[in-house]
Amino acid sequence: MLLHFTKMHGLGNDFMMLDLISQKVRLRPEQIRRLADRHRGVGFDQLLTVEAPERHDADFKYRIFNADGSEVENCGNGARCFAVFVHDRRLTHKKELLVETAGGLLGLKLADQGQVSVDMGVPRLHPDDLPFIAKAQATSYPLQVEQQTYDIGAVSMGNPHAVLRVESAIQAPVETLGPLIEQHARFPKRVNVGFLEVLDRQSGRLRVYERGAGETQACGTGACAAMVYGRLQGWFDEQVTLQLPGGHLQIHWAGPEQHLTMTGPAQRVFEGQIYL
Repeated sequence: MLLHFTKMHGLGNDFMMLDLISQKVRLRPEQIRRLADRHRGVGFDQLLTVEAPERHDADFKYRIFNADGSEVENCGNGARCFAVFVHDRRLTHKKELLVETAGGLLGLKLADQGQVSVDMGVPRLHPDDLPFIAKAQATSYPLQVEQQTYDIGAVSMGNPHAVLRVESAIQAPVETLGPLIEQHARFPKRVNVGFLEVLDRQSGRLRVYERGAGETQACGTGACAAMVYGRLQGWFDEQVTLQLPGGHLQIHWAGPEQHLTMTGPAQRVFEGQIYL
């Protein structure tokens, strides 16, 4: 089968976009892994599919698959790319969309100069929402990794995140500590791991080791989780700019029980087709 696709990225976090409304295909995990190979396939951090919604109040449904073939609940950078993709493909003329994901409904708004704002909903803080094994909800938790204990935040943005503060994001042990926390026994479904450096009350630096993908150039939900953790700890004001390796994201969150909004760019790289 000849498969038509679009390659996109949000701050270097790259995606293969598939319109499964105008073409019908069901991909197996091994096929996704082959497509994700950067030497023998298309290459991407995640595969995003556009499908017809199941809910009557949604405009579209979209599914998210990691490069290892596993399906995940949410992706902030992918959501922005999704909004640009469906508009460029003329699947809709609407500038404001309600999109169904495995992690819940997302509100997307196409803005000027290639920016997209995403209503990420209300962050979930109870350990059961990640899931994370803990006796009770708290703003931070001690986590023992090998012979050392780290203070982490645990936040669900529709997908699970652990966030720890570091003195320097550039020098943080992302490649070594990231996978140890990702697969920690207290996270039964694994977890995305953010390494947050606080610069001041309105800005920070962040690197993220993503579940099933490794470190990426940017992670939208990871930036949202870092903002939530930082604000709960009293480090951030309600409007913060986070610097990721691929660029900047603006995050607004007034506090608990309030919706969080993320704003950033999404860009198309190229169109292509490949035989399965």
